[in-house]
Amino acid sequence: MTAVKRALLFINLHKVDARSVADAIRERLNHKGIETSCCAFSGKPDGDVQGGYDMAFTLGGDGTVLYAARSMAPVGVPILPINLGTLGFIAAVHPDEWERVFQGWLEGTVGVSRRFMLEVTVERKGRTVARRSCLNDTVISASGIAKIIRLRVESETMVPHEYLGKYRSDGLIVATPTGSTAYSVSAGGPILDPEMEALIINPICPFTLSNRPIVVPAREAVIVEVEQEQRSGVLLTLDGQVTEPLEPGDRVYIKQAPYEAQLIASDRSAFYKALRTKLSWSGGPDA
Repeated sequence: MTAVKRALLFINLHKVDARSVADAIRERLNHKGIETSCCAFSGKPDGDVQGGYDMAFTLGGDGTVLYAARSMAPVGVPILPINLGTLGFIAAVHPDEWERVFQGWLEGTVGVSRRFMLEVTVERKGRTVARRSCLNDTVISASGIAKIIRLRVESETMVPHEYLGKYRSDGLIVATPTGSTAYSVSAGGPILDPEMEALIINPICPFTLSNRPIVVPAREAVIVEVEQEQRSGVLLTLDGQVTEPLEPGDRVYIKQAPYEAQLIASDRSAFYKALRTKLSWSGGPDA
């Protein structure tokens, strides 16, 4: 049986019931002898959370899970995502079900979905200027009014780099399977099973219509270079929450992180249920 002594609650205060649900969870956990701490925020979540915890709860929607994953995944802390918004692809546990799910996880009857994350490194003139992680996607786009940007894209494996081409587009998305149902699908990308290990390279409104989304193995690193001819500002955005300005000549290395996000009760069944509901896939298995 899993032992939990310390738990952290990520609380999105924009959600109407966030405070009351958090109070109820803290009361029940304290009754069980579990020490609790809170990371509450309004608006855009920011900053990394430090400290030794055995597990974390997220109270919000998918965005709250993304924030928590960037802090908890590197230290191997599993997350129980409680959904306080509309039906989410990641946050799948209803507030009335959290204690049953939590107890099931402690007893080993509720599983953990392991989702690979991306490690993103920005190099400028041969020097590393930023290193971040994300669960959903990395987006490179114009930093101001929508303008076409110029990017050179390569793929790197154990053999020399494979040149994929130059992209003239509104931007480029590199998404994980977890992020395949986010920005990427809106830009015409494919939906992938969340527990696959693959990367989606998806141009946003490409100038050349033949530039189509491509899926590559997760073992490959994607290298995106901002061309020197680029004049307008370029922005790197991670999970829609973290931003880094880019300059002409910058090289962005995107690869599988050496750790995974551990999501309690966000398994493949919950994912496909969300697909059927959010995308209005009608009919049951016998229809």
